[in-house]
Amino acid sequence: MSTSATSSSETSAAPRRRGSATIASIAAETGVSVPTVSKVLNGRPDVAPDTRARVEAALERHQYRRRTPRAQTESSLVELVFHQLDSAWSIQIIQGVEAAAAAENVEVVLSELGGEHRPPQHWLDNVVARRPLGVIFVLSGVDPGQRQQLDARSIPYVVVDTAGEPLPGVPTVGSNNWAGGLAATRHLLRLGHRRIAMISGPADVLCSKARIDGFRTAHEEAGLEIDPTLVRHGNFYVDGGFRHGIELLSRDDRPTAVFAGSDMQALGVLRAARELRLRVPEDVSVVGYDDLPLAEWIGPSLTTIRQPLTDMAGTATRMLLGLARGEQPVTPQLDLATELVVRESTSPPR
Repeated sequence: MSTSATSSSETSAAPRRRGSATIASIAAETGVSVPTVSKVLNGRPDVAPDTRARVEAALERHQYRRRTPRAQTESSLVELVFHQLDSAWSIQIIQGVEAAAAAENVEVVLSELGGEHRPPQHWLDNVVARRPLGVIFVLSGVDPGQRQQLDARSIPYVVVDTAGEPLPGVPTVGSNNWAGGLAATRHLLRLGHRRIAMISGPADVLCSKARIDGFRTAHEEAGLEIDPTLVRHGNFYVDGGFRHGIELLSRDDRPTAVFAGSDMQALGVLRAARELRLRVPEDVSVVGYDDLPLAEWIGPSLTTIRQPLTDMAGTATRMLLGLARGEQPVTPQLDLATELVVRESTSPPR
C-alpha cells in the first residue's frame, strides 16, 4: 500500500507533456476522486462550486481536451442565448440563426437570461449536460471559468453583438457600430442640424459606446461642439426612447434632431413628439438604428441605419457549425457593414 501511495504522489508531481493529463492525474492533483473529475467533464450539476473551479483550473492548466473534434452526428442542437428576448430585433436574429441551422439539419434551442449578460452556473451545467453542437450568445457571454468549462468539453461558442470587449480568441460577429453612428450623424449635419441629441443604449454595452463615438466623430469633422446634456443612455427599447424623448423635447432649447440609437427607441421618441404636439420631421427629425421591418411602415417612415441582423446571425451560425466540425474561422472577429436608409422622418430644420 505504501509503495502504491508513493507511486501516485510521484506521478502527480512529475512534469507532464502539455495536453497529456489523464482524468486520474487531474484527480490526484486536485485531491478529488476520479468520478468527481468525470462529473465536471460531463457538466453534472452535483459538484460543489469550489471543487468544480479547482478541477476546471487543472483541466485548463494541462490543456485537457477531447482528442478529436466533435462529430456533427453526435448532436443536432445549437443553443441560442439572448440576454433579453422581447423585441423585433430579437426576431431578426432568430430568423437568421434558424435559416442557417436548418440548411444543415440542425435544431435550435432558445434561452433568455432575463436581461443579464452572463448565464447563471446552473444554466451552463444544463447546457453542458445536453452536449449541443455549440452555443450562440447574443449580447451576452461567459466568464473565464465558464469558458474553461465549455472549452474542456469541446463545446464551441460564438458571440453575436458582444456586450463588452470580446475575450481573446472568442469568435464574434457584429456590425460596424462606429460607422453607423457616424453615418446617422453626418446625415443630420448635412441637412443643416446643429443641435442634435443622441439616445444610445446602456452605458456598459459595447455597441452603445461605439455609436456614441461615431456621433462624436461626425461633430468633430464638422468642427462642432456637443452639448453633453443632449447625450443620453437609454435601454434600446420604446420606453427608453419615450422617457428621454419627453425630457429632451420639452426643453426650451430643444434639439432639432434626435438620433435614437435603435428603431425601438425611435418609436418612443416619435410618441414623445406626438404628445408634445411636435411634427416629425418639420419640428424635429428622428433617426433610428437597425432598420427593422416596421421602420418603413410607421408614419412617418423612419430614416435609420440598416444593421444586417439576419446576416450577422447566419454568419455566426455557420461559423459555429464549422467550429463543431473542427474548422477554424478565417476571421474570428467579424464586423459586417452598416448602411444609411433615408426615409420620411428627417428633413432640414425650419
